[in-house]
Amino acid sequence: MYQDIEQILISSAEIGAKVRDLGAAISRDYASKDLAIVAVLKGAAIFLADVSRAITVPVTFDFMAVSSYGSSTRSSGVVRILKDLDKSVEGRDVLVVEDIVDTGLTLNYLLDNLSSRNPASLEVCALLDKASRRQVPVGLKYVGFSIPDAFVVGYGLDYQDRYRNLPDICVLKSYGK
Repeated sequence: MYQDIEQILISSAEIGAKVRDLGAAISRDYASKDLAIVAVLKGAAIFLADVSRAITVPVTFDFMAVSSYGSSTRSSGVVRILKDLDKSVEGRDVLVVEDIVDTGLTLNYLLDNLSSRNPASLEVCALLDKASRRQVPVGLKYVGFSIPDAFVVGYGLDYQDRYRNLPDICVLKSYGK
């Protein structure tokens, strides 16, 4: 798989250290709260598994699957909910765990949708922030890494459902994108 990789952008060791820092910050901020983590599938699954083990307060998990990419490397801007929450978040402190935020279109849609469900609070923890591509403003309370405008894979991120299992965040070689 590494033959398709242009460079390792963030090593697994760097990711591990940042995940521990994020878990500690989340634990401090939600020490006496009823925290419901909503992970965005599929990309955030690996990040959720690691960051949740670094959180020392009780949490519940739920999952949503949304799509705005299809098989492309660029967001279409059209968001579809593929899987909705199993439980209500009304009155709960909700933390959305996302793998990457770039244009903000998908996350903005998701936050609007979740906000309409009357949570006590609604915040975002994103492993990667690609702010240079932002089209709509979104508030990110916890951010692992700010990255340049490159197409990245690994640690849950994919291209056509491949490369999720790479332990590092890597820049994918050009595929005529």
